Order: sequence, then C-alpha cells, then structure tokens
Amino acid sequence: MKTATATDVRPALRQALAHHQAGRLAEAEALYRRVLSVQPRHFDSLHLLGVIAHQRGQNDEAVRQIDAALRLNPNVAGAYSNRGNALLALGRFKDAVASYDRAIALQPDFAGAFYNRGNALREMDRLGDALASYDRAIALTPDHSDAWDNRGAVLAALMRLDEALASFDRAIVLRSDHANAFNNRGKALVDLKRMPEAVASFDRAVAIRPDYADAYNNRGMALRDLDRHAEALESFDRALALKPDQKYLAGARLLARLHICDWRNHDADCATIVSSLAKGVASSAPFALMATPATPREQLRCAELYAADRYPPAPAPLVRHSRRAHDRIRIAYLSADFHDHATAWLMAGLFEQHDRSRFETIALSFGPAQGGAMRPRLTRSFDRFIDVRLQTDQAIAELVAKLEVDIAVDLKGFTQESRPGIFAKRPAPIQASYIGFPGTMGASYIDYVIADRFVIPEAQRDAYAEKIVYLPDSYQVNDRDRRISDCTPSRAEAGLPDRGLVLCCFNNNFKTTPDVFDVWMRLLREIDGSVLWLLQGNTAAPANLRREAEARGVSGERLIFAVRAPLDDHLARHRLADLFLDTRHYNAHTTASDALWAGLPVLTCAGETFASRVAGSLLRAVGLPELVTHSLADYEALAFRLARDPEMLAGLTQKLARNRETYPLFDTARSTRHLEAAFVTMWERHQRGEKPADFDVTAID
Repeated sequence: MKTATATDVRPALRQALAHHQAGRLAEAEALYRRVLSVQPRHFDSLHLLGVIAHQRGQNDEAVRQIDAALRLNPNVAGAYSNRGNALLALGRFKDAVASYDRAIALQPDFAGAFYNRGNALREMDRLGDALASYDRAIALTPDHSDAWDNRGAVLAALMRLDEALASFDRAIVLRSDHANAFNNRGKALVDLKRMPEAVASFDRAVAIRPDYADAYNNRGMALRDLDRHAEALESFDRALALKPDQKYLAGARLLARLHICDWRNHDADCATIVSSLAKGVASSAPFALMATPATPREQLRCAELYAADRYPPAPAPLVRHSRRAHDRIRIAYLSADFHDHATAWLMAGLFEQHDRSRFETIALSFGPAQGGAMRPRLTRSFDRFIDVRLQTDQAIAELVAKLEVDIAVDLKGFTQESRPGIFAKRPAPIQASYIGFPGTMGASYIDYVIADRFVIPEAQRDAYAEKIVYLPDSYQVNDRDRRISDCTPSRAEAGLPDRGLVLCCFNNNFKTTPDVFDVWMRLLREIDGSVLWLLQGNTAAPANLRREAEARGVSGERLIFAVRAPLDDHLARHRLADLFLDTRHYNAHTTASDALWAGLPVLTCAGETFASRVAGSLLRAVGLPELVTHSLADYEALAFRLARDPEMLAGLTQKLARNRETYPLFDTARSTRHLEAAFVTMWERHQRGEKPADFDVTAID
C-alpha cells in the first residue's frame, strides 16, 4: 500500500472545506479526520474540527480541539477568535475576552473578534468596554448590522436611549429584515415611554419572524402599559404557544386576563403557576400573584426566584458597613411615583412633615417629571430632590453611596417601573421596603419591610425574607390635606339610577376575581333596585363583567362603570355610593383610604397575605373593626345585613364621619412620628453593630 505524502491531503482538505461552507458538517468532519489520519499535526483540520464542534453546541470539545491546533501554531488570529466563540457559549466570558484579545493582538483589524469581544464584555456587564469594542468593529466594517444592533442594546442599558435608537435604525437600514433590531428598538421606545411606537416596532419584528416569542412577549408588555389588555393577552397567548417555558410569561398572561376580567380557566392557570414555582420554575413575576389565591409562602418563593434571577446581589456591595455620624439621619426615598400617583397622594404629607432637625430627606426620582400640582409640591418637600430617570441602576446606586445615605427606602418593590437593581448593589447600610409593594421581596439586600401587626400576623412571619418593622395603628400613612371637591355630581351625571342601593368598588379591575364577584351578584339578585358601581380601567372589562353578571342571573345593565377622574372629583363622587365592597385576594389599598376619607364605609374580607389584609388594617385604624370579616361567608352575610338595614349602614357612615377626624388613620403627623421612630431604631441598631431584627414601634400617647 502506498504511503501518503503531504500533497496527498490537499484534495481532501479542499473537499472538506467545501462541505463545511455548505453546512454539510458530517461530511466535512469525516474528511478532516481523514486528513488527520495521514497528518496528525495538521493545524487546519484540528482547528476546523473545533469549529464544527462549536457549531454543534459541543463547546468543551471545541475548546479542546482548537487548543490542540494552537499548540502547533500559536500565531493564528482566527483560531483564537473561534476559541473565544466556544468559551463565550460556555459562559466563560473572562476567558473568551482573553482569547479575543490574543486574536486582535495578532490581527489588529479583525472586525469579527472585536464584535464578539463586545458580546462577551456585555455579558460581564462591562458596558463601556463592550461599547468601545462594538465601535471598533463598526469602524472596521461599517455595514456590520449585528454590531450596530448590539451597540444599540448596550447604549440602551446605559440609558443613552436616543443614541440607542439611532444605532438600531442604522442596523435596520443595513438590513431591513433585522427582526432583532426591531425588537430591541421597541424595548428602547418602551423605556422612553413612547408606547405606540414601541408596539409598531414589535409588530415589525414579528412580521419578519412570526416565531419570535420574545418579541410577542415584549409587545404584550407594551400593550399592557397602554391599557390595551385584550390585545396584550393575544400577544402573550402567541408567545406562550411559541415558547411555553419563557420566564414570567404565564404570570403576565394571567394578569392580562385579570385586567379584562376574563376568568376562563382561572383556577387552573393559578394552580399551574403555583405548581411550577414550587419546582423552581420562574413562571411569574411577584406582582402577578397578588390577586390570586397564592399563599404568603408561595408568594415568598416567587419573590426569591425573581430576585435571584433578575436582581441578584452584587458580588461587591458598594457599602458594607458604615457607622457614619451625620448631624441628621439621612433618608433617601427612591421611587418612580413622585407625581400624580397613588403613592404620592398617600405620602406627600409625610414628606412635608418630616422633622428636619433630626432627618435629612432626599428623593431620587426615576419616573416621569410631569405630574400636575403634585410634582412641585413634592419637589419642595425634600431637602434634595434629584431626577435620575435617565441614569443606570449602577449610576444611581453610586450616587446613593456618594450621598452617604444612611437609610434607603424603596417605595416600588416589584411594581411597574421599579428599580430593585439599585438596591441589589447595596448602596446604603440600611435598606427598607415600604408602601409600594405589599409583600416580601425575597432578597437579602432588603433589610426591613415596614408593616403592622395586622397586615403581617405572627402566623405568617416566616413568609417574609426581611426583618419586620411593626408600626402601631396602620402601616399606611395618609395625607389628611387631600382635597375633596365641593361639587358632587348628580346620580344622573354619574350614570346611576335615581333610586336604589349603590354598592361600589373602585379597585382596579384586575383585583376582581370570580369568588367575590359571585357574592356581589347574589347581593344584586336579592336586593331590589341595587346597582354595582365599578371603575372602568380598560375598554374590555365592562363587556366581560356584564357577560359574567348575565351568566349569574343579573342584568348587565345593573353594573355601572365610572371613568377615571381627577382625584378631588373622584373623591367627591364617593358621596353617591352607600357601601364600598372590597375585593378579596388583593384588597383596596389607596382606594380604601380614598373611600374612608370621603366618608364611605368599606366592607373587607381579610385573608393571609399582606395584600389581602391592608383594608382591614385601615379599618382598624379608623375605628371600624366591625367591617373586617375573615371568611367569604362572613363577608357575604355582613354585606346582606348592611344592604337590608339602612339604619345600621347609616350608623356606620356617621361613625366614620366622626372617626376620620380623631382616629389615627388620617393623622399624618402621628404616622410621620411613628415612621421616624422606626428609622431611629434601625439606625441605632446599626450604629451599635447589631444586625437588623424585628421590632415594634411604640405608639405615641
């Protein structure tokens, strides 16, 4: 048999390369191995076998093969670049960057290596370095559409949103069918609050790629923010059909259904989400569980999974332990809601009444700058009011640390427009969650949740990751200066009948669930002439609720829907109602305070979760504990009794009128002193070197 020589492998290598370029990997691999059987130290065959392994997802094998080739010839830039690609796929980002750096050292004009180096740096959250790497790739290859797209994603992460849009637009000019660029462009438009344009961009992405599950999900989120919940549901349904295991999608879809009161398969959907969470599957964001029967421990599990995945603790906290001695305790409130928003309506008086001789207050606002009369009022109420909405989480956290904040208070939690990533970097020695999110955040970097003994009963203590501050009275502060319009609309102007009992619930539509709706419909069936007055949160909910009413034997016309109105007018129209009927799993919170401040009694049913016990806390603090029930049967029985006994109901209304002026719920100064006492205890513990611990705040006499 004739012995092969070096020249014998050339035809086989040429044929192998042709197969490889055509995507016929098995044929190419066989020929590369044939070459190696003749020349075991053949660099190209070893290198390209590594490339094939990477293309097949066998990245450990890819690194092994390419390393073997580089031992033969350590001066081939392309081999280092391909090695970097395999390391990148393995999540070994630091090693990948080192490999790309070696490729670039050997070939300084290697655009592909710069591009992939940018991808690795982006994964390491080294965004500035990633941007520089993409810029270099683009300088070398100006028509590299993927580099323009990824450059835009980095700019968006840096909150340089207008520049990001320009970069995405350039990617699209270079490649009009660049679905990923349209998707990323849509996300940047969401961050800019340009929702209709964002939806149009997501529409373009899914038109190009009908199987693009992520774009359908993002489209659903943008439609949700536009209160177009029926369309959002369609988008989530499509995303779920394409990719059933997409993180948090099942919860987002359930919440969209709740917003439009579409309760088909409701119990099954809730059970499926809870079951998947128990298995460690991130099927829902925490907020989406609030209006479901999920238990406090199930909500804790959801929060733990979400925080660990989306907002893990920074490996190097900005502040570890500081015993700084300021003249005043320095409190920073962080929120997107420093404008006409429910949180601001509750807290404006507190911000104004802080004792400035003992506390220095700072607002860090990452929400919209507009907000009618509320925004300037809030701006005046702090020692410092800083707009940080176009800054990254890292930059805001560094600012908190630079300001030497003693206690950072998160007013958002896991609600819309929240920024838990700031707190994950531990910018303050003490970090607390208050008022915005009614539950645990399941995160080690939140030291305290500010609550009261009713919203977190002792039996549920182990369902909270934080240490608990128990305020006396109610945890919820209220602004007793909220104005109620002197002009009350007529029943006709509000769309109500001239006579008959008016039962109302001005909670957001998503809080209404089938179990409590059943009770409401039984009331309407039995109480002649009664109507149910609800808030119209979106255009789809009224039709669905009227259909559900008809299915329960109640004319849909007996459901009256109120459109949103300015706060003072909204408070005034409460005077037309006789009784506020609360929802079950997610109570009225600010909405309950609105009703009580306007003089309307609220009937609630307290459950086990924080969200289901807030109205009960408020009623106890205004001296109406008799309106707090603890089962749906008792809730229904008391509702019937009040509906049939006008004198009893009138007595409660009169009692509320007296109590709202004298009981703690609307005593802003008292609530402020209690919260300040909580801050002092937190800080004194920290100054003594003690870890956070549960504690009660003593009520002011």
